[in-house]
Amino acid sequence: MNIEFTKMQGAGNDYIYINTLKYPIANPEELSEKLSRPHTGIGSDGLVLIGPSDKGDFSMRIFNADGSEAMMCGNASRCVGKYLYEYGLTQKTSIDLETRSGIKRLYLHVDDKQTVDSVTVNMGIPSNIHRIDLDNDSPAREGIAVSMGNPHLVIFVEDLQQIDLTQTGSRLEHHPHFPDRVNVEFAQILNGNRIRMRVWERGSGITQACGTGACATVAAAVFTKRCGRKADVIMDGGILHLYWDEESNYMMMNGPAVKVFDGTIDI
Repeated sequence: MNIEFTKMQGAGNDYIYINTLKYPIANPEELSEKLSRPHTGIGSDGLVLIGPSDKGDFSMRIFNADGSEAMMCGNASRCVGKYLYEYGLTQKTSIDLETRSGIKRLYLHVDDKQTVDSVTVNMGIPSNIHRIDLDNDSPAREGIAVSMGNPHLVIFVEDLQQIDLTQTGSRLEHHPHFPDRVNVEFAQILNGNRIRMRVWERGSGITQACGTGACATVAAAVFTKRCGRKADVIMDGGILHLYWDEESNYMMMNGPAVKVFDGTIDI
């Protein structure tokens, strides 16, 4: 079957987007692994399927580059919002998106050319925040576990450049505290409420950015009194702006959504 796809990225976190209202996909796990390969496929961090929803306006399913299904991706959700508006699936600028970690509300910021240049996402309430002991080979003796609908392990370090992300991230993804594996963030506090972060994503490895990881990092930083509730998280692919509202306890995330290209491919 020949299908249309769109490659999009949010802060460098790139996925292949398929509208399943038009192209039903029977084997998303296999397809994600196939299309994500950089040399023989399209090349991406994974596959995002946009579909109908009986709970929200639309639904989103996310498959990592290894074929495993993710609960949520903040960068992908922003790109879904841009896709829905610019491809004429909706005229709404406030969209309820069904994900495996619940309904996420998207607020689209549309310019004079009717282009979505950024999206604010209500990422929900960070939960199950607690300290865990790490082994002696880790860059710190302690990590902060945070759930953003998916599991995260945030490790604060003095110098991010000294971290071997491939070796350490891969090992900590399989930390025994997380039987279903975990996303690993290494974070360095900069001046002001600015945090430099790099991520090893569960099922994808090193990625340019991670929206839920940025949220988890801010939650962990507030939990350990390292920064305030409003912070910029600087990742390899760009900057996300986070605000953890004290009254509602919702984590709000704002960042870019960019179309890379459209294409067709036989699957």
